[in-house]
Amino acid sequence: MRDPRHDILFEPIRIGPVTAKNRFFQVPHCNGMGHAMPLAHAAMREAKAEGGWAVVSTEECEIHHSSDLTPYVEARLWDDRDIPALALMCEKVHAHGALAAVELTHNGPAASNLFSREVLLAPSHQPTKYGYPQQARAMDKRDIREYRRWHREAAVRGMKAGMDIVYVYAAHDLSLAMHFLQRRRNQRTDEYGGSLENRVRLLRELIEDTKDAVGHRCGVALRFATEEMLGPDGVELAEARDIVAMLAELPDLWDVNVSAWYNDSLPSRFGGEAAQEPFVNFVKRATSKPVVGVGRFTSPDTMVSQIRRGVLDIIGAARPSIADPFLPRKIEEGRLDDIRECIGCNVCVSGDNTISPIRCTQNPSMGEEWRKGWHPERIAPARKPEKVLVVGGGPAGLEAARALGQRGFEVALAEGSKVLGGRVAREAKLPGLAEWGRVRDWRVGQINKLRNVSVYLDSRLSAQDVLDFGAAHVVVATGARWRRDGAGRTHGAGLAGLADAANVFTPDDLMDGPLPEGTVAVYDDDGGYHATVLAEALARAGRQVHFLTPEDVVAPWGQFTLEYRHVRKRLASLGVQARVSQVLRALDGHELVLEDAWSGQTQLLHVDALVSVTSRLPEDALYHALLAREADWADAGVSSVTRIGDAEAPGLIAHAVYAGHRYAQELGEAKVGEVPFKRHFHHAGE
Repeated sequence: MRDPRHDILFEPIRIGPVTAKNRFFQVPHCNGMGHAMPLAHAAMREAKAEGGWAVVSTEECEIHHSSDLTPYVEARLWDDRDIPALALMCEKVHAHGALAAVELTHNGPAASNLFSREVLLAPSHQPTKYGYPQQARAMDKRDIREYRRWHREAAVRGMKAGMDIVYVYAAHDLSLAMHFLQRRRNQRTDEYGGSLENRVRLLRELIEDTKDAVGHRCGVALRFATEEMLGPDGVELAEARDIVAMLAELPDLWDVNVSAWYNDSLPSRFGGEAAQEPFVNFVKRATSKPVVGVGRFTSPDTMVSQIRRGVLDIIGAARPSIADPFLPRKIEEGRLDDIRECIGCNVCVSGDNTISPIRCTQNPSMGEEWRKGWHPERIAPARKPEKVLVVGGGPAGLEAARALGQRGFEVALAEGSKVLGGRVAREAKLPGLAEWGRVRDWRVGQINKLRNVSVYLDSRLSAQDVLDFGAAHVVVATGARWRRDGAGRTHGAGLAGLADAANVFTPDDLMDGPLPEGTVAVYDDDGGYHATVLAEALARAGRQVHFLTPEDVVAPWGQFTLEYRHVRKRLASLGVQARVSQVLRALDGHELVLEDAWSGQTQLLHVDALVSVTSRLPEDALYHALLAREADWADAGVSSVTRIGDAEAPGLIAHAVYAGHRYAQELGEAKVGEVPFKRHFHHAGE
């Protein structure tokens, strides 16, 4: 039964001519599928609607071919031929009683036009935002009239597709509507530039045009960024207050956030739940229209607090709806312990930035709803509920044991240490990563509810132990350890003497024991998050830290997860000296020999200790020992031995969780074909 404290979350709310059945709103978010994979996109959005979200939105939807976002794959409404793809999404969303919303945008100088080859448009002459070697031209009055026409016609197409809410988009520094607001992008001297009233003029016209075109049937929402964190160069909170006052009653819904995307989808390392409240809490006081906002909300009590204190009317979410598409239904049914809480790692964001289908660390079904037929809550029962032994209680082993148990297999999970979680348990103790422990906590909580899953701690197993156990299937999920010899992308064979040096440490050493003393160099040839988090831990402990990398940027993976800028600021604030394009050539006692990656010049750096973050080796000795005794499997009743996760190939926690889930989904099932997932195929035609 639902806790009465949460009843307010399930009140219907009016948005112009339409009514949302509750206060849960999946705000627009990118997904890497968009117009190129409409079946996969529709199935992903359908899961949200089935899970109880009252409104389910698209991502950015390009309104015209002069706003081509290639290579990024977003939604499109360039002309009527794009309607069917979004109509499919609307059909799937409506089937579960939810409203569908489309976020219309023309990205102006933030587009690429790499596919369309059209000239980019902007309020004033300026370079493109993303570094392409071309400029956008200043729009004249005819261009502005055409832009308004494109937006109006796209709104009508959205309505024809079945959309219930149509967005005017002025956020994330990604749309012309916002670019006209910005002093740094708008240097016009006509009625669309100069004063704030003039810079707001186009946004006002777009809202009025949209309401005139579709307002009789669709709610018209305004997505607006109230702060860019850029000082006078950007939209500031004080100016945003004036903008909201000017437009207060014009849209049917205010969707408010901060800009740019790296501030809006703030990684959990740099901000917690409800972090945007100070930047949006004024909007509701300025308008009678409903207000939706985001804050990586996962706690229903926090959601209720936002509403009761007059911060928001509607709880918006992107990442929490990805981690758990059924979050609203679980709150409604009083199953709070079953909520799969977002950890704020931004692996979901990396899908859009790597131009690939969306993924989630917590929810391995995300992006696989159509491709593999995976559902976030349901899984096919075992055809033959045999006994399975899972060796290793890290993210891969925990997910395998949980999902196998859900299918009805008899599962034994053996963990060699005294705690579950593997790498997650250790990494969650590092600065800013505490919420990542949710990967372990949710799975342990679910396993504890399954009577057919037994857990054995402090149980290191030999090959003979495994054979004696009598399981039909054995899953080896024993993880990996960081290399000490410096082997990685730059030095495939490692560096002589590193492995035996007493002052060389690995990430495992720092997570398992005391930190090294004195001046410490962190050498990052991995490019992920580990090295920067460890550098932060060392700096916070009072060590003088040098961050060294052969890459041209610090922790390049962070560019895909929106961490990069925050990492650089954090390291700088802690006094960590970051040096890029530096190749480690040798360690001579306490002298590092560094070589500039481009000039070839070498220099020495005196340190007390070196933390080598290069690559990992699977802990797969048990797996190979079992393979060596394959002749004994039949007598022991063993049908299969499989390694998964880091024990097979070290990667992100998301990779490990996916590997565990995939194993559980496929065990005992017939092979579906050489390619184990569906693909979109395009046939001849216009």
